[in-house]
Amino acid sequence: MTPEHVEFLERVFPRLPKSAPGKFQFQSWKHGGRATGEGLGVMSVAGVEPAEVEAAAWDVDHYKGNTQAVVECRQVPDERFDGETQQRFYQRIEIPVLGAIHYELLMERVAERDGWSGVAWSVLRAETDRLQKSRGMRSDYNHGCWLSKPGLIAYGLGSAPKRDDVGFLKWKAMTKGADATAPRMFQVNVEGMAAWVKRRR
Repeated sequence: MTPEHVEFLERVFPRLPKSAPGKFQFQSWKHGGRATGEGLGVMSVAGVEPAEVEAAAWDVDHYKGNTQAVVECRQVPDERFDGETQQRFYQRIEIPVLGAIHYELLMERVAERDGWSGVAWSVLRAETDRLQKSRGMRSDYNHGCWLSKPGLIAYGLGSAPKRDDVGFLKWKAMTKGADATAPRMFQVNVEGMAAWVKRRR
């Protein structure tokens, strides 16, 4: 089965800007009748290089303290993946008021295309379903990417929790509410990645 992030990238690449935006740029779209939309945020960051963004995005063992809302994140050894071009990892994030959501993901490096390169990921279904619900909601879907070209950072994402893991009010907050707040959330994440890249120099 083709990992979902591969198909997601085919929706992202046509939406990437042809020239550097003057300010943070966000767009979203619906796909497959899902509960939430998919989104893409792009920001100009003077001096940033694709290799720097890719290295930071790949460094999942150091997401905590460097990326928004992450309270636990680590690479999971798995002989199916070489750890250099593909990696499996576990992540748990804490959302104020709503609580924790966690999942296991497959991340792969994205070869250069139209000057953009980076990483992309999607949920590992069986591994996520085996996670303890008591530690947080589990993802129904979670696919995304970090892409960059000189002077630009792009962040794409589509995600939602499993419906059976949340009550009605939380479900509305995690779907309709998430779509409403997505522009700000994407901007915070891109700004956070830019800041982390600078700290790593």
